[in-house]
Amino acid sequence: MADFERLVNLLARRGMTVCAAESCTGGLFAARVVDVPDASKVLDRSFVTYAAEAKQELVGVPAETIARYGVVSEPVAEAMARGAALAGKAQAGVGITGLAGPSGGTEDCPVGTVCFGICVNGKCRVYTARFGNIGRNAVRDKAADFAAERLTEWLEEDE
Repeated sequence: MADFERLVNLLARRGMTVCAAESCTGGLFAARVVDVPDASKVLDRSFVTYAAEAKQELVGVPAETIARYGVVSEPVAEAMARGAALAGKAQAGVGITGLAGPSGGTEDCPVGTVCFGICVNGKCRVYTARFGNIGRNAVRDKAADFAAERLTEWLEEDE
């Protein structure tokens, strides 16, 4: 399990805020940040962008990107992260989009596939994880933790 307290402390030490655009996790990443005391120092707002239209309207994911790559893709996750940082006036943005299941997967994109965009000060990294068809809530838990771990690692690299 990710250490959200460590993440919040890293962000606070740097005077940074984080904003997420979450699809399959439904706000779980932000909820775990909020579970940490003093989370208000690093989180002003966050977005649940479950539908494609919400991704477009709230965090500016281009319709063309969704049409070309599909909602569960690294380009969409990156656009979500960039858009979340911009819309949230944050230095760090997180985008999470995937298939928590139990249905909806394909051979190319099976249930349990989650794509991530992590942006820090305008620079982004993207990831894809395949957690497997381990149950909807387990995929959501692993995805929220994965995003926090990648952001924490990145922030620690720069210390």
